[in-house]
Amino acid sequence: MNIIHVPASRGYDVRIGAGLLESCGEHIAAVTGACTAAVISESAVAPLYADIVCNSLTAAGFRTVRYVFPAGEASKTLSTYGDVLNFLAESRLSRTDILVALGGGVVGDLAGFAAATYQRGIRFVQIPTTLLAAVDSSVGGKTAVDLPGGKNMAGAFAQPSLVLCDPAVLATLPPAAVRDGCAEIIKTGVLSGEALFAALEETPIPAQTEDVIARCVAFKRDVVAEDEFDTGKRRILNLGHTAGHAVELCSDYTISHGHAVAMGLALIVRAAGQKGLCPARDAGRIVSLLERYGLPTACPYGAETLAAAAMADKKRQGSRLPLIVPHGIGDCRIEPIPAEDFIGWLRAGGAL
Repeated sequence: MNIIHVPASRGYDVRIGAGLLESCGEHIAAVTGACTAAVISESAVAPLYADIVCNSLTAAGFRTVRYVFPAGEASKTLSTYGDVLNFLAESRLSRTDILVALGGGVVGDLAGFAAATYQRGIRFVQIPTTLLAAVDSSVGGKTAVDLPGGKNMAGAFAQPSLVLCDPAVLATLPPAAVRDGCAEIIKTGVLSGEALFAALEETPIPAQTEDVIARCVAFKRDVVAEDEFDTGKRRILNLGHTAGHAVELCSDYTISHGHAVAMGLALIVRAAGQKGLCPARDAGRIVSLLERYGLPTACPYGAETLAAAAMADKKRQGSRLPLIVPHGIGDCRIEPIPAEDFIGWLRAGGAL
């Protein structure tokens, strides 16, 4: 088992290893003590894993209750968030109890936000069941729901008490969900440098899943430790996300996060290459790696449509956008640009 400690304002471990789902109760009890555990999941995940988790929690001395909402980004709303809060109240959870987020990024973000705000904050544990959540969204303490005007517009920073990642659960993922995770892994490779990026080129991710998860989590751990509240260096993790979030919004979230990030990453890499900021060889390697993993590198929306959607992005600072610009593999920089210039970047990246 890999154990990576995240030294945030409330430090916690990320534990990665086969069998953690079945033994989650004892791991959680060692951190929180036995109490009431509200397991929050969604309709595609709960039938597979909720009984396993609840049985393990019960064996470790927990009282368990569970809430399941419809799968998909369409559920990541204030309405569902309110339903979860009401469920916690009706189940008489107190501030000494815990919430367990069992699922992918939607579950983790929504359940984490509920935990951050219920009775002004209760403890929660992340059990990611998608590759994307394992390598990215379950770590770092960002929680949120979407608003009609944009993705993750209502949320809070709240660090979990523990993250348990069992790579065995990834075997049930559909191919599209695996590709979503690969997009975030490739993004991390571009950010972290040649060692991880070359490993992704040389060996298929499914052949090195546990090692790749650990390397991505360790990289994010280092970034979060330096900038927990996203005011400085942590913003580099948004590489490809400004355009990617715009793609999600334009599609009414019918394009998944990972696929949208792949499009956004390809756009910004090509633009940086066109502007002479990123070496052509590096730009070509990045786009080729996205395509090798079956990810889209062309965007179905025009530059004007994407630029208008990007104005709703929560990262915008007044009239400026903090764009994450790749100057090469392992060299990405935060470069605030006038918001009106973003359309030019999109066109340079291939958006019509």
